[in-house]
Amino acid sequence: MTHKVLIANRGEIALRIQRACRSLNLPFVQACSEADLPARYVQMADEHICIGPARAAQSYLDRAALIAAAHATGATMVHPGYGFLSEQAQFAQDVAEEGLIFVGPPADAIRRMGDKISARQCMIASDVPCIPGSEGALPDDPDALRAIAARIGYPVIVKASAGGGGRGMRVVETESALTEAVALTREEARNAFGNSELYLERYLITPRHVELQVLCDGHGTCIHLGDRDCSLQRRHQKVIEEAPAPGVDRDLIDRVAARCLQACRDMSYRGAGTFEFLYEDGALYFIEMNTRLQVEHPVTEAITGVDIVAAQLRIAMGEPLGLTQEDITFSGHAIECRINAEDPKTLTPSPGTISHWSAPEIDGLRLETHVYAGYTVPPQYDSLIGKAITHGADRSDAITRMALALDGIKVAGIATNIALHQRLLRDPVIARGGMGISYLGTLLAEETAP
Repeated sequence: MTHKVLIANRGEIALRIQRACRSLNLPFVQACSEADLPARYVQMADEHICIGPARAAQSYLDRAALIAAAHATGATMVHPGYGFLSEQAQFAQDVAEEGLIFVGPPADAIRRMGDKISARQCMIASDVPCIPGSEGALPDDPDALRAIAARIGYPVIVKASAGGGGRGMRVVETESALTEAVALTREEARNAFGNSELYLERYLITPRHVELQVLCDGHGTCIHLGDRDCSLQRRHQKVIEEAPAPGVDRDLIDRVAARCLQACRDMSYRGAGTFEFLYEDGALYFIEMNTRLQVEHPVTEAITGVDIVAAQLRIAMGEPLGLTQEDITFSGHAIECRINAEDPKTLTPSPGTISHWSAPEIDGLRLETHVYAGYTVPPQYDSLIGKAITHGADRSDAITRMALALDGIKVAGIATNIALHQRLLRDPVIARGGMGISYLGTLLAEETAP
């Protein structure tokens, strides 16, 4: 059967999916909002279709509009990219019920991993290491709550089962603060996610964020593509990512990855996925699984040579992965800096028209961007306008190449966070590696303190 892909996303990830389609000789249709219709990557696509107004709720988040666009253009597959509807189980289910192929895992797997309590229970059943915590949803009874927290040990963190992106969480230091914290978080979760279920975990003081990339086909093959360190975060949003995670024992990665792959087999997972962990005192603790392509996937592609997006498409078409774990080798080190249209000091969005855009040619540099001189960054969407990825023989080499790349990227007409990245690469703690997830937030708070 000849397939045709509807790209149900925008910006740099849409352009990345376009390239993967072309590498596989797959025709594709670029879905776009009215705001994105003039963009070069839309106009130069094989085909494009406008799905609604600029507001995301009326375009990129409109399930019916996207499915109608697929039928109208004869598309047989829908690639959601990341963000928007990429982890919405109902969208995956709707796509399948309409006789189309969702480029991602089955709706049941998305639903199971989207519920943090269910995901935790699945990992425990497959012997994936988890942070000590509650066995299920928290009860309302205050005495039962206190007993659970006492067993875990303070400090604890209250989390919403349906939460994500840093929302629906509250740290509790003492027993006296527990009942009120649970009540407040439960109400926040009900309002934000329509689901008031909560759970408790021990709160790790200085963890790092380490994740594992997996690929699973529908023929029984599951492999991992190594690890990434995403500890440089601001308000739970990643800023710089790298692969592999510096200073983490490779045997530990292999042991935990084997358990993650077993978890994938146990739930009949299919497609690309990322297991996210907190790493502290030489141990990895599962926190969640992302059932989609990650923004930072290029660093893994750089050190493995595996095209993850093309693999997603082949798996969705029912093809075997064509790789075994023994085929995967790791070479050098890669770093990614997310380039946002935002003020480098306040980090507030900076939409507008780009009057100048140029980038250097450097060995080992990969620039993922959809922007150009004359492009207007719309105010309705995330401020990400590109990603600079450098690959070097080792971490020091990758950092050196990144510094050169950032010095050579010139943007005018809007503000960007390139200056922030340049400053971070000169930071001695970051240069050494191994910083925790609170490092960047603390650093930026100290810089802006009166």
